[in-house]
Amino acid sequence: MEVPVGQNHEQQEFELASVSNLSSSSSAVSLSPAVARFCFDSGVAVLRFHKDSESNEAFHIDLRTAQLFRLSPVESVCICETSETIKEKSYSRGITLQFREEEDSRAFHCALDQWKKEAVLQESGLPNGTLSASKSKFDDKIEASSAKMYFHYYGQLLHQQNMLQDYVRTGTYYAAVIENRADFTGRVVVDVGAGSGILSLFAAQAGAKHVYAVEASEMAEYARKLIAGNPSLGQRITVVKGKIEEVELPEKADILISEPMGTLLVNERMLETYVIARDRFLVPNGKMFPTIGRIHMAPFSDEYLFVEMANKALFWQQQNYYGVDLTPLYGSAFKGYFSQPVVDAFDPRVLVAPAISHVINFTSIKEEELYEVDIPLKFKAAVGGRIHGLACWFDVLFNGSTVQRWLTTAPGAPTTHWYQLRCVLPQPLYVMQGQEITGRLHMIAHHAQSYTLCLTLSAKMWGPGAEQGGILQASSCKFDLKEPYYRMSQPQVYPVAQDQPTHHLVNTQDIQTQSLDEEGSEFLQQPPENLDTGLH
Repeated sequence: MEVPVGQNHEQQEFELASVSNLSSSSSAVSLSPAVARFCFDSGVAVLRFHKDSESNEAFHIDLRTAQLFRLSPVESVCICETSETIKEKSYSRGITLQFREEEDSRAFHCALDQWKKEAVLQESGLPNGTLSASKSKFDDKIEASSAKMYFHYYGQLLHQQNMLQDYVRTGTYYAAVIENRADFTGRVVVDVGAGSGILSLFAAQAGAKHVYAVEASEMAEYARKLIAGNPSLGQRITVVKGKIEEVELPEKADILISEPMGTLLVNERMLETYVIARDRFLVPNGKMFPTIGRIHMAPFSDEYLFVEMANKALFWQQQNYYGVDLTPLYGSAFKGYFSQPVVDAFDPRVLVAPAISHVINFTSIKEEELYEVDIPLKFKAAVGGRIHGLACWFDVLFNGSTVQRWLTTAPGAPTTHWYQLRCVLPQPLYVMQGQEITGRLHMIAHHAQSYTLCLTLSAKMWGPGAEQGGILQASSCKFDLKEPYYRMSQPQVYPVAQDQPTHHLVNTQDIQTQSLDEEGSEFLQQPPENLDTGLH
């Protein structure tokens, strides 16, 4: 069962058990069996009814005025306005539709809704399916240029392959679903941002009654092909092309599944779409896979990285570049390079303090709470040295009824396509072992589907006079999460001196947890700190 809609589709057919035309202005027509064909006729979306695929049309309706009502799981009635001639007044026509299976009915209802939307888009004459009179919540928040690039990117198979070949990511999702069959068997599932449809296929493998794979990009076309190529699973999957904020589904979901995580968990702002899907389609007390997310943060010391960042701007210190003095732009270039958060895999031994965590509970957080995230920072230095910034990574929990499984992007754990992220300060801080480090990470969402990060770190006075609480030094910087520096090198080997003590700051193993309580996050107050990786 598929719902292929869009301007690239010439037509779409459904086989029905029977169709009866109940119009009072003409003789009633009954077809059993029947073929319903969605198509465009001179730019107008219509639904034609035939005895079979090869026979001539028996009658048709204009989808712009059609309304479909469900009478039973396998029977529906379609009401529309029509007329025999241009001058004749319009009247209502009724058509009863009998389906063979309930799944056929679901797919047909979804198809009609999407083709009706396409009919409106055709009339609007606007490119890219944009409605000027009725903008969705997504369109209100996100710049059109950003959305176009975003959906173009995820509409390409090579990028989907990159994610599928992240075996930590894909394997963890598969294990989380299959190990929790009890949560999927006989349940209705909505796959939010389905991409290639791989998670929908996992849900079907776990025994889902029906899966609605919602995907807004052109990847929906490939998802249909992949799902059609796995018919034993595909018969329980409906692909719906459109944004979660705009599509309509015929029933509520018992469980949502999605991969909404971006760099630093929040990049691309898909978490908001995941929450909107929860509010629109999830039944009360329904499950969400993943259930919660955590952003982990710790100060780091990495002289190699700092020098690399600073040296990038040295080009602009040339006073005679083909007779031109470039130095007036040096300050701006230096600031620009340090405004880029660094995405790479780093050695966990660069961390100088145990990490702290910020928890986002997807089952209870409000969409608006993701517009601005303010995280107070407080650390105690495990070693002395120069602090060059804040290192960040994330993990998510699949809180299944049978097995609770974590997907982590922590340094020292198997590397994922998310890697880790570091915000490098232009002015390092000097700290001694045991010294307190405080600050704030303020994340503000912007219209380019990302966040502006405002980081401040301060080192309190150490030694005599410390009881007065004076601040010795502070450093701050603003970063654009949309424009990172993709360093993505292998972790640098940092030799540990023989007299250097080993510290345990990062967990590289699955974290054992108890079940979520009714509020959903009490057991997540603090992550474990007694971990297995050494620190330089």
